[in-house]
Amino acid sequence: MTEETGVQTPTSAATDSTERHTRHSLGRGLLPLLGPAFVAAIAYVDPGNVAANITSGARYGYLLVWVLVLANAMAVLVQYQSARLGIVTGRSLPELLGERLPRGRRIAFWIQAEVVAAATDVAEVIGGAIALNLLFGLPLVVGGVIVGVVSLGLLAVQGRGQRRFEAAVVALLAVITIGFVTALFVAPPDGGAVLGGLVPRFAGTDSVVVAASMLGATVMPHAIYLHSALARDRHSRGAATGPDATPADHRRTRRLLGATRWDVVGALVLAGAVNVALLLVAAANLQGADGTDTIEGAHAAITAALGPTVGVVFAVGLLASGLASTSVGAYAGAVIMGGLLRVRVPLAARRVVTLIPALVLLAGGVEPTWALVLSQVVLSFGIAFALVPLLWLTGRRDVMGQYADGAWMRVGGWTCAVLIVGLNVALLVLGI
Repeated sequence: MTEETGVQTPTSAATDSTERHTRHSLGRGLLPLLGPAFVAAIAYVDPGNVAANITSGARYGYLLVWVLVLANAMAVLVQYQSARLGIVTGRSLPELLGERLPRGRRIAFWIQAEVVAAATDVAEVIGGAIALNLLFGLPLVVGGVIVGVVSLGLLAVQGRGQRRFEAAVVALLAVITIGFVTALFVAPPDGGAVLGGLVPRFAGTDSVVVAASMLGATVMPHAIYLHSALARDRHSRGAATGPDATPADHRRTRRLLGATRWDVVGALVLAGAVNVALLLVAAANLQGADGTDTIEGAHAAITAALGPTVGVVFAVGLLASGLASTSVGAYAGAVIMGGLLRVRVPLAARRVVTLIPALVLLAGGVEPTWALVLSQVVLSFGIAFALVPLLWLTGRRDVMGQYADGAWMRVGGWTCAVLIVGLNVALLVLGI
C-alpha cells in the first residue's frame, strides 16, 4: 500500500483464509480510505440543523422522528453519488459543469453557487457567535470575529494536507456528538414514544411545514459540490476508468467505491444520530416550554431542565458545530470558484471576504436565530442547481463509463431530488 494513494492491491483468496487475517486485512485496507464523507457530514450537524431539530422536538415531541430518518437515508444516497462522481471521473462537480457550460451560463451558475456558499457561511458564523455568547457572554460581533479567526487556523491545516484537515474536522465532529448527545444519558427519552415517532404522520398544517423545513434543510448544496472534490483529491490517483484502464485499474476503482460506501454510511449515520438526539432531547425536556423558538431560549430551557453542566456541554457542541461547518463552507466556496471560473483564490482570502456578511448582520442587531432561518431559505434556492446536475452526470455513460447509474440508482436518486426540491419550493411558497 502506498502512503500517497492509500490503495492496496487486492489480496488473494488464499491469504484471506482465516477470519483473523480477514479482519486484519479489512482494517489495513479500508480504514485508510475513510475520511472525506466525515468532512462533508459536518454540513448535516451545523447550527441550522440544531435550530430546526430542537424546534421540532419542542413543538411536537417525538412526532417527526421519522422525518429525520427519511432525510438521512436520502442524504446517504446523494452524498455517495457526489463522492462516486469525483472518484470515477477525477473531477469535482463544479469542474465538470465548468467544462460543459458556455461562459455566460458558467458565470451565472457560479454567482448562484457563491450566494449559496455565502448564506452557508452566515449561518455557521452566527451559530458559533451564539455559542461564544452563551459560554462567555461575548458580544455577538466579537464572537463572530473569533469564529472567523479560528476557522482560518483550521483552513491553514488543510493547506498542510487533506488528511490533517480531515483529522481536525473529525475531532470537532466528536465534540459535536458529545455536546449534543450527552443530554440523552442525563434524561433518556421514552423508548415507546421514540418508536411511535417512526410512524409517518402529521398533526396539522404547521407540523407539515416544520417537517418540510427539516427535510429541505438536510441536503446542503455546498456539501454536494464539496464531497466530489474531497473524494477526487483523496482517491483519484487510485481510480483509472478511461479507455486504457486495465482489469487491475477497475478492481482498484471498485475497491474505492466500496470503501466510499462505508465512509458515507458511517459518517451520515453518525450525523443522523446527532440530529435525532437533538430532537429527542427537546421532545423529552422542552415540549411546551416557552422561548424555545431560538437557540438561546432552547439553551436556557435545557440548562433549567437538565442542569448547568449539560447546558455548558450543549454550548460547547454548538461552538464546535459553528467552527467546523464554517471552515468546511469556506473550503466548499473555493472548490466552487476553482471549478467554475478556473480561478484559485487562497482559502484565507476567501475566509476573510465571506466573513463580512455575517459580521454585518450581527453588528446590525439582526436576531441571530432569525438570520439562521433566513440563510436556510437562501440555501433552498441552490439545492436544485447542485442536485439535478449531479444526477444528470452520474447517469451518463460518456461521463461515468461502466459506472453510470443503473435503473434502481436512477429511480432512487431522482425520487430524492423530486422530494427535496419539491419541499423546498413548498417552503418558499408558504413564506417560510
